Amino acid sequence: MKNLNPILLSLPLLMAACDLVKVKDDTAPQADSPRIIARANDHYLYITDLEGIVSPGASPGDSIDLVKAYINNWVRKQLLIDEASARIDFDEAEIQRKILDYRYSLIAYEYKAYYINQHLNKEVSDEEIANYYQENQDNFPLKQNIIRGRFIRLPKDAPKTLDIKRLIFTTREEKLEALKAYCFNYALMYSLEDSVWINFDDIIKNTPLAEIPNKVDFLKRTKYTESHDETSKYYLLIREYKKTDDIAPLEVVKDQIIDIIINKRKVELARNLEKEVYEKAVETNAFEIY
Repeated sequence: MKNLNPILLSLPLLMAACDLVKVKDDTAPQADSPRIIARANDHYLYITDLEGIVSPGASPGDSIDLVKAYINNWVRKQLLIDEASARIDFDEAEIQRKILDYRYSLIAYEYKAYYINQHLNKEVSDEEIANYYQENQDNFPLKQNIIRGRFIRLPKDAPKTLDIKRLIFTTREEKLEALKAYCFNYALMYSLEDSVWINFDDIIKNTPLAEIPNKVDFLKRTKYTESHDETSKYYLLIREYKKTDDIAPLEVVKDQIIDIIINKRKVELARNLEKEVYEKAVETNAFEIY
């Protein structure tokens, strides 16, 4: 592979990257053959085989790295193919059938992806989400304990901590704003959006509460708790909880349901495409089975 870089820099950048193994006839190159880039036993890789390895706009450095990687992979694959051929008797016809099947699968996949991209509706209504959730709740067990509540971690010397217990329970907007302002100025960590479900273990991580031996029992009997360690004070208000293996609240699995609905649409579009192509072929007498 000496003197490779000047050759690589002169390659036309025409097509998307490709990693197909190109096996040449087991004959020596002819005088008018394109420039040889690599040889593996009796197989030859030509400069023309490298067209399209690098996408347009790639930097010279990236182009060289990509082509070098392709050449190295080509050599390794040819050597492995020769080793396999020497040790195993292959059914060449079966190999060719598999290659054709793989080619057809790739073409069909690319067309289906194009078709789906052109026709897919990604808008999912709240009604669709709620209906799917109601019909499939058993498919959404929780994998962790979750809570809705408030959590505040303060440095041990934070001022006016007596106000925290009064403010942390508030449902009044002006007092909640006062609590937010206090936390913004003094808290080391805080979570005050009690309408949002959060992972209980994430909240109590690196706090004395992380050592609770039975977290489910703790959640059942606790609405509010305070704790401290050498550096900090911790305040936890639990408005609601769900334990592991309970059905997840809709809010927690909403994004997951949206993905499921969109994926189901993709599958349906792919099926419709196959049906449309077949029915059109029937109408136009495009195929016959003898």
